[in-house]
Amino acid sequence: MRKELHEALRGHPFIREFQPQHIEKLAEIVQEARFERDQIIFRERDASSFLYLIVSGKVALEVTALGRTVRVQTLSDGELLGWSSVLPSEGKFFQARALGAVRALVFDGARLLELCEQDCTFGYTLMRRLLGIVADRMQATRVQLLDMYSPAGVKEP
Repeated sequence: MRKELHEALRGHPFIREFQPQHIEKLAEIVQEARFERDQIIFRERDASSFLYLIVSGKVALEVTALGRTVRVQTLSDGELLGWSSVLPSEGKFFQARALGAVRALVFDGARLLELCEQDCTFGYTLMRRLLGIVADRMQATRVQLLDMYSPAGVKEP
């Protein structure tokens, strides 16, 4: 089982910029998670400390606005969720819901932060990759909100 997890980790697009010794450090702390269709992985404001690399399946990232749940983005194989797990005492910014069977690699955020503190090169690489994810999510949220709240036919300047 560990060998299969290590292979899945090595093949995941998120870690392509990591150095081999950093991938080995990640392999030491990786776990596996599986989720069923419509299972909530985490909710907005949850204190979950887990970061997930999706190996297979699709996950809806959702926000609650004006009493309704709105899908902001759909994630699939090769993507990441739970980036806020590396922030101290922050809750999740989105709800994550499995759209079908999902297999993911899981890391505890506190353990990732320990690795960052032990090795600045690892930490820099991780944080740079996570910042790219955060920027993508912000843009996806912005586009979704524009779609929902802009009058039909009106274009942004």
